[in-house]
Amino acid sequence: MSEPVPGQANEDFVAAGPGWVVLLDGVTALPGIDSGCRHDPAWLVRRIGGQIAARMALEDGEPLPDLVAEAIKVTGEAHTGTCDLENPDNPSATVSLLRRRGEVVEWYVLADSPIVVDTGEIVVFRDDRVDRLPSYTVEAVRKVRNSPGGFWVAASNPEVAYEGLTGEVPVAGLKRAAVLSDGASRLVEVFETMSWDGLLQVLDEEGPRELVRRTRVAEASGVVERGKRYDDATAVLVRF
Repeated sequence: MSEPVPGQANEDFVAAGPGWVVLLDGVTALPGIDSGCRHDPAWLVRRIGGQIAARMALEDGEPLPDLVAEAIKVTGEAHTGTCDLENPDNPSATVSLLRRRGEVVEWYVLADSPIVVDTGEIVVFRDDRVDRLPSYTVEAVRKVRNSPGGFWVAASNPEVAYEGLTGEVPVAGLKRAAVLSDGASRLVEVFETMSWDGLLQVLDEEGPRELVRRTRVAEASGVVERGKRYDDATAVLVRF
């Protein structure tokens, strides 16, 4: 399930097929910043996400970072004639992938959209480099975006795909997994009103729509110290 902020375009993308999930979360454009691109984050996530999903569906076992790199490359070729792809403020997105191959489940995360797995204990795969920046002013974040010592997001450079974190989990003993945009993990990570185990339980017993409903209630009544008050929310639950 994917739900945008009411009245706004959805900058998340999600697709799933037999044994795989693709989720991207577009980074909202900052006001007054020239991105060098005529396209918005919603366009970017649909293009890159669609390209990754098409490659996942082939089931040829290509390494996940390679899939992401190829998707970014093809997407760049689609708008290089109209946009300045050298501009560091180009539209960008997080990428989170889950794929079963035989007796293991592979995972990949680029930036802060988490994957949560339940093997009897809860394990969270998340790229936390954006949480460790020295400053969060607009200018400070721009300087370290897609730079060593900063953080990495999918934009126009295919090589960024190889900065993502990846690994695998044995299928044996794996009960369930959730792939989330950071808008769907806010009850744990922002409002701190729920544990990861509690989030999985809500997804499993009441479904993604209930998780999003609770998130909207918290957003309406809470105070967000950093970032947006409301965010697009996308959640996928996989049972094994």
